[in-house]
This record gives sequence, C-alpha cells and structure tokens, in this order.
Amino acid sequence: MKCKICGYESEEISASIGVCVNCLRRGRTEIALNTHREWRKKLGLPMEVPRGGVKCKLCVNECEVIDKGYCGVIVNDNGKLVPKIGVTYYYDPHPTNCVAEPVCPERTNIGHYNLAVFFHGCNLDCLFCQNIEHKTIKGWEIGIEELVRAVLNPKVTCICYFGGDPAPFSPYAIRVAQEILKKKKIRICWETNGLENPRIMRRIARLSEESGGIVKIDWKAYSPEVYEALTGINGKKAVERIKENIRVVIEEGAMLVVSTLVVPHYIDEREVNGITKFLASISDEIPYVLLAFHPHHLMSDIPTTSWEQMNRLVEVARKNGLKNVFVGNYWLLRVKA
Repeated sequence: MKCKICGYESEEISASIGVCVNCLRRGRTEIALNTHREWRKKLGLPMEVPRGGVKCKLCVNECEVIDKGYCGVIVNDNGKLVPKIGVTYYYDPHPTNCVAEPVCPERTNIGHYNLAVFFHGCNLDCLFCQNIEHKTIKGWEIGIEELVRAVLNPKVTCICYFGGDPAPFSPYAIRVAQEILKKKKIRICWETNGLENPRIMRRIARLSEESGGIVKIDWKAYSPEVYEALTGINGKKAVERIKENIRVVIEEGAMLVVSTLVVPHYIDEREVNGITKFLASISDEIPYVLLAFHPHHLMSDIPTTSWEQMNRLVEVARKNGLKNVFVGNYWLLRVKA
C-alpha cells in the first residue's frame, strides 16, 4: 500500500500503521495509535494507559488504575490493586523453540523438558503479536504448589515464563521461582519485553543468576516513534527503561539474551543500528537474536521477513561489534521479488 503521508508505496507497509517508517520517525503515529484504540475497545481494555486512579508500579506504564490497567491484569478492587492471574503451563521438550536456543545450556539435553509457563496478559499491545491469543484466552490462577509439583518431575531441567509477558505477573512469578529453588535446583528463565520496574528486574536477574537461567529481553524497536506505533505505549519511556534494565541484568551477573522481531520495512538498519550500538557499549558478548516475522494479528497484511532484509541487519549488528549474532525462525524467510 501507499504511505498516507508521503506516498511511498510498498507491499511491506501495513494498513494498521498506514505510513512508512520514515514518516513514523517524523512523528506520524496517529493512524497506528487509533488502530490500537479501536482494537482494545473491542476487547474491553483501556484504550490508553489509564490516569487518575491508583498507581501501579510494576512496569514502565505506571498506570493510574481506575478499573483495570493497560495490561488488563491489574484491577482496582475498592482502592486496592489486585492481579487477575491467568496462566497455563506445559512440558516443552528440549531443544525448545526458545529465542535463546543458540546459547541455551539445555539445548542438547534430549529427553528432558522445559516447564513453559504462559501468562494471559501483557503490558504492551503489539500490532504484530505472535501470541495474540493471550489477550482473549480464558485463564485461571494456578496455585504456587501446583507449579512446584510440575517442576519436581525429574525430566524437567528449567522453567521459562513467557506469554503475553511476565511483567504484570512478576510478584507471582517471583514467588513461584523462590519456592521452586527451595526444593530443586533448576534454571529459572524469563522471556520479557524488559519493561519491568528496575527493582523487580533486579530480583528477576538474581533468580536467574542463582539458578543458571537466562533473562531474555525482546527489544521491539529503537526509535521511540516506531516503538510507540508498534506497541501502543510511550516509546521514549520504554526504550529508556529497556536500557536501564539491560544494565541491571548485566550488573547482577545473569545471562542475558536480547532479541528483535524483524518486522518487514519497519525494523530497518536504523533500528538495529541503535539497538546493537547500545548493546555493544555494554558488552560485545551479549547474544543478539534477529527473529523472522510471520504475518499475524493486525499486521497480517504484510509478508514475512526477506532474506535480503535479514542479511543487512545481521551485517549491521556485526559491524557494531557484537560477537554473537543469530537468526531465529529462519525457515520463514522469503526471497524478495
């Protein structure tokens, strides 16, 4: 389609955003933000980060909750914030389709399992969400004791929190991890957008460092405007929080893996250049995974990532000094016509 601002035409411009990446970076996010609002209205979620209620401090959104937070997980119950925990779990055989698979210590542990804990809710509203069912799936709270029992299976070597995102559920997830480590030494891993309150991220990192687990942060975009268009939240605050939390994880000595979903057209050299320059300034050893995109949710109108785009971004990451650059979901890559 054509960019509604400058007229640039490409099959990789999504109607959900309405404009090209260059116009996005000039601040033309209004079509994308309206897409977020309309979608969230249908689900009964706050159309924007709420203000004027009880303040939640779990993540960068810092919602002031009147009814429910942006995530839909935290609700105001007569002036007290309480979580609506929705979670399911399953045994995922090694090697798993994990973003950290290239460096995971368990990847060769054939015959054993990761306990995959899937949270029903997220503090972002990604237009391309690859697990969008987390917004609508009917979940239930699973007691800490049940997850501990599931981990005690002798074939389980690690647990990974994902979703959705563990951020809105972090107090619950931390308590579960603490109880697990009292009974069994297994790796505690987190797959998150990295927007947690830094105090919470420090606790997360310490649990992973203690257990030999991995903190996996999915960094959506570097430019605040692109981040905001893709996710629906304040991009400037989000990017700064991710940087802060990456420093926290490194300070605590936990293994860190950073990933980026390569959304066609929108995640270009400029986005990956910003992300990888920052990572290399912290440590050139940080593993960085570029993930191929699959059309889904409100961005199902654009194609998969092209080999050409992926190769350019890998080159950018390596030129910026990162030593451990990987491509995930490579089977989705297409040859650009």
